[in-house]
Amino acid sequence: MDYNFTAIEKKWQKIWSKSGLFNAKDFDKRPKFYCLDMFPYPSGSGLHVGHWRGYVLSDTMARFYKMQGKNVLHPMGYDAFGLPAENAAIKKGIHPKKFTYQAIEKFDRQLRQLGAMYDWERRLVTSLPLYYKWTQWLFLQLYKKGLAYRKEAQVNFCPSCQTVLANEQVIDGQCERCESEVEKKVLKQWFFKITDYSQRLLDDLEKIDWPQRVKIMQKNWIGRSQGAMIKFKVAGGNEVIEVFTTRPDTLYGATFMVLAPEHPLILKITKASNKARVEKYINETLKKKEWERESGKGEKTGVFLGSYAINPINNQKIPIWTADYVLTSYGTGAVMSVPAHDKRDFQFAKKFDLLINVVISKDGKNIKDLSEAYEDIGKMINSGKYNGLDAIEAGKEIVKDLKNAARPAVNYRLRDWLISRQRYWGAPIPIIYCEKCGEVPIPEKDLPVLLPENIEYKPTGQSPLLNIKEFVNVPCPKCHKMAKRETDTMDTFVCSSWYYLRYTDPKNDKAFADWKKIDYWCPVDLYIGGIEHAILHLLYSRFVAKVLYDLKLISFDEPFKKLFNIGMIYLHGAKMSKSKGNVISPDELITKYGTDSLRGYELFIGPPDQDSEWNPNGITGVFRFLEKLWNIIQGELSSEDRNQYLINLVVKKVTQDLDNFSHNTAIAHLMETLNKLDKPSQKEMEIFIQLCAPFFPHISCEIWQKLGQKDCIFDALWPQYDENVLVLKKITLPVQINGKLKGVVEIDQSQKEDEIVEIAKQNPKISDCISRKKIEKVIYRSGKILNFVIK
Repeated sequence: MDYNFTAIEKKWQKIWSKSGLFNAKDFDKRPKFYCLDMFPYPSGSGLHVGHWRGYVLSDTMARFYKMQGKNVLHPMGYDAFGLPAENAAIKKGIHPKKFTYQAIEKFDRQLRQLGAMYDWERRLVTSLPLYYKWTQWLFLQLYKKGLAYRKEAQVNFCPSCQTVLANEQVIDGQCERCESEVEKKVLKQWFFKITDYSQRLLDDLEKIDWPQRVKIMQKNWIGRSQGAMIKFKVAGGNEVIEVFTTRPDTLYGATFMVLAPEHPLILKITKASNKARVEKYINETLKKKEWERESGKGEKTGVFLGSYAINPINNQKIPIWTADYVLTSYGTGAVMSVPAHDKRDFQFAKKFDLLINVVISKDGKNIKDLSEAYEDIGKMINSGKYNGLDAIEAGKEIVKDLKNAARPAVNYRLRDWLISRQRYWGAPIPIIYCEKCGEVPIPEKDLPVLLPENIEYKPTGQSPLLNIKEFVNVPCPKCHKMAKRETDTMDTFVCSSWYYLRYTDPKNDKAFADWKKIDYWCPVDLYIGGIEHAILHLLYSRFVAKVLYDLKLISFDEPFKKLFNIGMIYLHGAKMSKSKGNVISPDELITKYGTDSLRGYELFIGPPDQDSEWNPNGITGVFRFLEKLWNIIQGELSSEDRNQYLINLVVKKVTQDLDNFSHNTAIAHLMETLNKLDKPSQKEMEIFIQLCAPFFPHISCEIWQKLGQKDCIFDALWPQYDENVLVLKKITLPVQINGKLKGVVEIDQSQKEDEIVEIAKQNPKISDCISRKKIEKVIYRSGKILNFVIK
């Protein structure tokens, strides 16, 4: 019989769907294992082979753990709200709801075609009211705890997407979604107070099994700095400017002060004669991109305010300037400028001919000519009683001695999470504004606040919901007088920050999920997805988990125990994406080679955590392996177990490879073993097929059935190997050259002669003797001796 992969794959997908084989069982006695993919945005173009890589990997691991006797939860859903779906819908001229559900149908078909072990009974769609009711409920829990608040702030605004963005969604001054240049606007917006959790988010990275590079990215984004807050009085007035510095040891070297152009005190303390120039400079600066200012590149610019501050360490008056290289997004928006020991301050002082006072040197000796800022730690000089002290120790003493003018402090780069979006396709924020009662949260019993469907949804910079009178004008829940509803919707990352909890109880309309079910399944044991969400979804999910833990709604404060990042697929040297026109759809490949062949190639292409180049012809090697496997089963199997060493060895190698996420080498070991099998027995083939099952589930189920097994292969326990069999097969082989013993090598008795010859050639003692020599003949007596005859 030919290998009819189309018929085999359709047959088993139908059987799996009807049997509910992969449906997770709540409170089962088996050890639980929660395996989760980062769920996709449903796009009209569907999945390409780059997407498949992560889904195939997670499916392989879910099947592997099921065969190890675990109760596996492996769900799937769709991150259906937000800009990706809405922008695609607008481009197509389709209502976002209609577009989203059409895209979901396509994704469903492709994921089922993948043969993935998903529990489809738990499928989630975040744009359904049954789901976003609980997203709104989550907002209310944060609101009650004082972690959701509304304020006027300077925000990132994307002119193309016509909405504000969180800091994490701006990359080098561009919208991470459409790459448009981001503008700054002052608007009233809703925020989540993630900064309250800055230190916990840092500390708890140590207790999760995540890739080091993701931890480093989060650490850098949170940006903890240890230092001091120092107060500078403004000369001739009552105002005080607080400055955060990581180097209080350099305070004697502070010869001027710089305020960010947005600093609230700036115009208040500017002298009248300087006000026109300062206002002009502020207006010019606000037109610049923050990332350009932050980079510090280009010529330094600034304006003197005409006022002075008092340096608290020596009571000297120092001039106050404003300059665009100081930002309100870090520290207090004011810096004590120490040009001798800070590169930017040095450049500024040189440009405007400001005093440079050296207060630290490497050896405690004075530096006469300073060609650049000395930023290292050293010994104190020109610093009064602190001269000669180590700079770090001196800094501590200075903070103590200044008493009320200074205090130890910690600063974080992280800013609160801006969740307001002036777009249609999102969960409405459950707040009402009443002239009498003020800001009023929607009562939980009135959730969900439904998103209107009959609406002109195209973006204008203001929420489209503003135009729906019956949505906006509602009674106040407290006083029942007419009030106005909030019209912004929530960032889609709010929806995805808690979705893993909903999978545990997806149809519950009384609670976001049953506490007992959450406690049984969570936290997630293995989370698989791309690194691009390191400081977006992954950080937000950690924050929300900690809030829910503090509210005693869940019993853990880290959502994902182990994280595995999938490498990207490249074609012709570029990341595979629709915008680059280098996307390969799985559909054509499945028609030609079958799902199992494509699954195998997705894993065989390279280490799964590394980027890989797609070879359009690479799939043929996997297809030939499956054909060979199929053909062996069509023949007569031996009655003798003559491949026990090979079978035990491949069980060991594949098991270890799966434990280590080395899927590419696991498949290589299966291919290598199949080539070496010598008239395998039924028992040997049963074990071999079990090893193939997580990678190639359809053909494995079919062969398992043909071998006479009545139960599903995924209900069979994963095979174990016998180390004794492997040890007994290892022998020491003497190696001669021209009949004289030159060394020994360790081999497996089952290895073929050409393999043993190569092992011997790699031995340093042997290679020294035969290098640059002609080997006339090789004599091998099985398991006894190897002799090279050379000239």
